[in-house]
Amino acid sequence: MSPHGRTHLFLLIMACTVFATVCPAGPPDVMSADNTAFIAKKLMEKCYDKGYPLPKMPMLKTIFNNSDLLEGGRTANQSNSLLSTFLDTLDMVTGATSKNSQSSRPMDAAETRMWNCSNLPALIRMMKNSPDPSSCYVEAFVAPMSWATLTAQRENYFDCSDYSTLLWAAKPVLQDVPSARMMLPARVAKQNMGPMMNMLQEVYASMSEEQRAEVFAWAKEQVLQNNFSCTMRPSSGPRSTMLKPCAPAVKWLDSETLTMMGPFLSSLKPDDLDSSPTETLCGFVLSGQLKSNRTTKMNPSLGKTFLQKIQKCPKFSENVDKLGPLACYYDATGLSPNSSKKLLSQLDDCDGPTISQLKKLLVNSVLIGSSKAKDLTDLGTSVTLLSPKQLSEVSAQSLKAVLQNLGSSVKWSRSQLRTLVKKQLGENKCDELSGQQLMELQSVAAGLPSCALKNVKPQDILNNTETLKTISKQMRKGQLKAMLETLSREVPPSELVRKLAGPLLRSVSLKNLEKANITSLEEVENKTWSLPQAAYLAKKMHDLKKLQYRRLNSVLQGLTCEMMDEVNGSSVLDMAQSITETPQWLSKVQAQCAARRFFKTLEKERTDYFQNITAPELERIPTMLLLHLPPSAVKQLPDSVCQVFLDMMETANLTSLPPRAPSRAALTERALLCLPNGGNTSTLTSSDVSRLGPLLCELKPSTLLLMAPEVLDFSLRAMASCDHIPQPHRADLIRLVKQVFGSPSDWSAETLESVGPLILLDDTVTSTLPNKPWMKDVLVFLKPRLTQISDALKKKIFDLTVAAASSPARKRRAVNGDTSSNLTEPTQTVLEELGPNNVFWTPTKLQQMSSSTFLATLDVLGSVPGYSSDQLRVLYKKAVEAFGPVLRMNETFVVQLGCITQSFSNSELEMLPLSLDSLDEMAACGWNDTQLPSVWKGVAKYNNLTAPLLGSAEMVQLGRFVCGLNSSEIGQLRVAAFSDAVGSMDGLQCPADVLQQLKNVAVSAFGLPSKWTQAQVSDLNYIIAGLNATEMASLSPSVFPFISKSCIPQIAPENFAALSVTQLAALGPDNAAMVTGVQRGALTEEQLSVLVRATTGAQEEQTQAQPTKSGAPVSTLEGLPTFVKPALFLLIGFLLL
Repeated sequence: MSPHGRTHLFLLIMACTVFATVCPAGPPDVMSADNTAFIAKKLMEKCYDKGYPLPKMPMLKTIFNNSDLLEGGRTANQSNSLLSTFLDTLDMVTGATSKNSQSSRPMDAAETRMWNCSNLPALIRMMKNSPDPSSCYVEAFVAPMSWATLTAQRENYFDCSDYSTLLWAAKPVLQDVPSARMMLPARVAKQNMGPMMNMLQEVYASMSEEQRAEVFAWAKEQVLQNNFSCTMRPSSGPRSTMLKPCAPAVKWLDSETLTMMGPFLSSLKPDDLDSSPTETLCGFVLSGQLKSNRTTKMNPSLGKTFLQKIQKCPKFSENVDKLGPLACYYDATGLSPNSSKKLLSQLDDCDGPTISQLKKLLVNSVLIGSSKAKDLTDLGTSVTLLSPKQLSEVSAQSLKAVLQNLGSSVKWSRSQLRTLVKKQLGENKCDELSGQQLMELQSVAAGLPSCALKNVKPQDILNNTETLKTISKQMRKGQLKAMLETLSREVPPSELVRKLAGPLLRSVSLKNLEKANITSLEEVENKTWSLPQAAYLAKKMHDLKKLQYRRLNSVLQGLTCEMMDEVNGSSVLDMAQSITETPQWLSKVQAQCAARRFFKTLEKERTDYFQNITAPELERIPTMLLLHLPPSAVKQLPDSVCQVFLDMMETANLTSLPPRAPSRAALTERALLCLPNGGNTSTLTSSDVSRLGPLLCELKPSTLLLMAPEVLDFSLRAMASCDHIPQPHRADLIRLVKQVFGSPSDWSAETLESVGPLILLDDTVTSTLPNKPWMKDVLVFLKPRLTQISDALKKKIFDLTVAAASSPARKRRAVNGDTSSNLTEPTQTVLEELGPNNVFWTPTKLQQMSSSTFLATLDVLGSVPGYSSDQLRVLYKKAVEAFGPVLRMNETFVVQLGCITQSFSNSELEMLPLSLDSLDEMAACGWNDTQLPSVWKGVAKYNNLTAPLLGSAEMVQLGRFVCGLNSSEIGQLRVAAFSDAVGSMDGLQCPADVLQQLKNVAVSAFGLPSKWTQAQVSDLNYIIAGLNATEMASLSPSVFPFISKSCIPQIAPENFAALSVTQLAALGPDNAAMVTGVQRGALTEEQLSVLVRATTGAQEEQTQAQPTKSGAPVSTLEGLPTFVKPALFLLIGFLLL
């Protein structure tokens, strides 16, 4: 940083320091001056990045030199000093350090003391009244000062008007600085708690669950101190010694507090409800306040306890539409049709398998004895819970009106779709379909047969591209390809690509994309392309020298490392910043390559760049790329950039880093040392830990163990929300959780809700969780928070679901002396609730299922992949009992059976009446390789198909069943149709010999493998596994990141071993992680070493390692007492002048 720039930052820090020194002091560690100054600059940069116009001097003078402020005891010279500080900061933000003519000088100590806290609200009011959009910069400048002032003052220092003014000004800090949400005032006067909580509610959506819980606990303590002069905390500062401990039975949760808490009520503990009279809770909920205060979710333990408290309220059943999140836990048995309709309207935000059953019960109640035409519309999205039989009884006209109201976002079962299509189109489903008819079908379009889509009039639908995009979202790939075939016959490729969007556009083949002759960025920048398409377009734009990175959007996913390496000079920074603006399109490989290119450019600027990097220089590095800084360079980062570094890490997204990347540990260690007293973990506070952001998830259990008990408790609860816990840490972390919270078998529901995701990392612990009455609800509640759902958890939920259904019968059997806890037979309700988890039934229990239950749940049972051979034998018998011998089954029965058809013999499969339209979902079943030829023969016979007759749509519809063609038939496939279809043919997990035959067709379509491009390799997917050793070795290293990661395990070990070290290095972390043990066993020591580096994302160290005080605590200003900082900053300021 230049000396002039240092002076500017010093002035801002001094201005912020004033508020910490002249105002009556609060806690010494609330908002330090350097932190406040840093936040002000950060918020002003946000205004600049959003394109707000820079403020003009007349407006600034009006705000800073207002006479009201001068009357408050501030001189005109002081006003000019503060304005000068603002302008200097603005120059730092815009880079125009010499733009303003006013000289920069430190504020005189006497002047600064006269600018006191009472003046700040007046300045804010002047700014607030300005209609000028450039006032964004002034708002940013005063926001951290306002929050620092609020958190540092005595509770009655400001009147209500000034307090509300400061809250309004401070709000941007809590919105944009996560750690600031943990820096709450030690005391807030009773009259100011309402405004404070209103402001906190406005930033509720941006808070984590842990932050919300902290705010709730803080607010509860404020209420206790203000209303009852007692405390729940052992020690909360000097004032706490004057406060008596609160009695356990204190009724602190009155109606005023309930209203004030707003959505933070979701952090209530069930026991907290005992602190409120039942009549108070009744009035609060049944008046609609809970529903209207933005509380959308409650934990099961709280929701059920809350509901129990109010269910005896007068007129409860008449007000079920006021329950809000409590509706998710309501037992709707016996409700009237009118009350059922009211409750149904409350369930949209509820999830879980039991909710579907509850909705179905309510839907049936609503429709009893009512006008179905009217009430169908009232059901909203719950109309999808009607059975096919119920739908068939509704008139076509009523259904048409319902479909129009629903739009295209709802999903129907296979049986429902067949019923709805028949109701709307009649028996002649393959007749010509007008564009108007297609648009009216909305979500039912997913059930149209391909023959109907092939008869759509192109111009009817291409003129309504937005609706076409919407209805195509739920179409199967075979349907999309069939529609494209029709459109392509009458519309030129260039026009087609220009008008299409969404799934239809992404189904356009590479051959047709090439025919579209795209030559400009305008044609690609505002569309979402598939990976093969993006790879083709990136190369096309690169060859045309039109790679403007900021305009590429989804085409970014097609960039190669070679393309990024070609960027030179000042364009490197633009490239790095542009591609990281849309990180969702970048792979780990691309992020690594962009970072390597960017860092190489920086290191050319001067020797030891990262060892001497300044804060502004670090700020210009996109966070996504900084994550890939080599560990040695991370360790060399100087203390002076800690503020910026922590700010970047607090909001970082670590998904671009491989799970085993060495950078994770290096970043975590550096962030710890940047914290106040980071070298001494035992002194860290919850606020400090929050500054680590996702790096908290990377802490070793041995480090966590050193924390103070309350900070460790906070940290573990926060880690329950982690997307990734390093595998080597998990066993010790689970032991630490048990050490802190006790044995999971003794946990309450609230404890499991809070830290359950951590112990669910262990399958043994998961399996041995006790079968407590609340256990199933809590585990189902936790599932959406988990990044991976283990088989152990699925099985546990299955066992708990069956046990819960067994309870009434078990009680009856106990009376008769039967102590068996098993369900006598699977019921319709249980089967529908279990869904995919029906795979855990024993064959014996499946045998006990009645025929009526089997028929009623066939859609559910037929959609479950992974049945064992013993289970399939039982289900086969059930199918024959229901429909007769396999040879007599019609297509409707076979489609309903779905995955149960795996139980048929090969000779029976060859006789199945299966249309191409029914294969898409059945392909996902766990078919054996030996069954695939039989299914193909059956489909070919029923549809009068031969291999030469297969078009691109038919190939896509066949999907994995293409693997059933013999070598002669594969040789007869039309190359043009294959090249058009292959990119949409997912899941071609064929036997090795079949993949080799399909590879030959690919060679006919695209040429020799040595010439295959990134786009073609991505398009071919699993077929890459059909290459022999010579062909694998001939592939360009640049295509390896574009190989599908699910394809990697399919490559024969001897062929995989033919790869060079350059090719292995190019695999990238995701692909390298998919290499199997058998494949690794075929590699040389050198190949294995390269593969390990590819898996971890480790790069060649770009920076020269320099002697550092490794492991020593970083000496930062954060660790200094607040009263020392003003003097230190003053000294530094004079040294820098």
